[in-house]
Amino acid sequence: MSAGHQRPMHWLPALTPAITLLGLFVAGPILWCCYVAFTDTALTGVAARHPRFVGAENLEHLLASPDFVRSLWLTVVFVIGSAVIGQNSLGMLLAVLTQHRRRLVRDTIGTIVVAAWMLPEVVAALAIYGFLSNRGAMNTVLTALGFEPQNWLFTAPMSTLILANVWRGTAFSMLAYRAALRAVPTDLMQAAQVDGAGPLRRFWHVVLPLTRRTIASNLMLTTLQTLGVFGFIFALTAGGPNHKTETLPVLMYDQAFKFGRIGYGTAIALLLLLLGAALSLIYTRSLKAHM
Repeated sequence: MSAGHQRPMHWLPALTPAITLLGLFVAGPILWCCYVAFTDTALTGVAARHPRFVGAENLEHLLASPDFVRSLWLTVVFVIGSAVIGQNSLGMLLAVLTQHRRRLVRDTIGTIVVAAWMLPEVVAALAIYGFLSNRGAMNTVLTALGFEPQNWLFTAPMSTLILANVWRGTAFSMLAYRAALRAVPTDLMQAAQVDGAGPLRRFWHVVLPLTRRTIASNLMLTTLQTLGVFGFIFALTAGGPNHKTETLPVLMYDQAFKFGRIGYGTAIALLLLLLGAALSLIYTRSLKAHM
């Protein structure tokens, strides 16, 4: 049979297992989340057995809640500080600084950075807590230098959380930018150097334009990953002190499982899903514009 007379949908049997798995484990939970968000489903009581459909009541209460506004702002600060600025900038800096170093130096730095990324969230949180607690390594150094020790998770909780997540997640950005820098033509860099361009000008006018698609892709992936960070924050601060690190995933958990308001907590999850979808659309359009 010629290519022009192939049976329509001839690809369907081969993709049926993948489509089925996506429907069960991706589309199914999303559709169930959309349904539960419009009910008064609870963890206990009458609403646990016989939930009622309440329409947009959960969303209306949520948008009018000062807790949601605060958590949304904290989430934006956490994502911008940790992913957009922190992980991407530090990842690019490490990739550039180690690009032409000896293999031993490059592999040593890479191993140290990747080791933090490979740690489970709870283990990484315990390591950060041990480093920043009252008797941790940070305060030991500060005391030796004559500064006043303090518990950083209480005096500067969000800043500490951002720095901790940058430490844990920078490896992904570093590896992505390392691969992108290898694809930059050497002759272009040499030509720019011959023309008198210094390291900063070569980076700005040669490296950045040639790696912009990698930058946009990495920004999208790190943003979406950081947007959903829960275990690391919960193990480190549980949203405290005084709700100062209660991002949307932590607020969602508290409402759904601490207070038993499953429908209300799922409404938060739905808005978080819509926020992630909107950011994905923005980044995808940015990628298309650079292609």
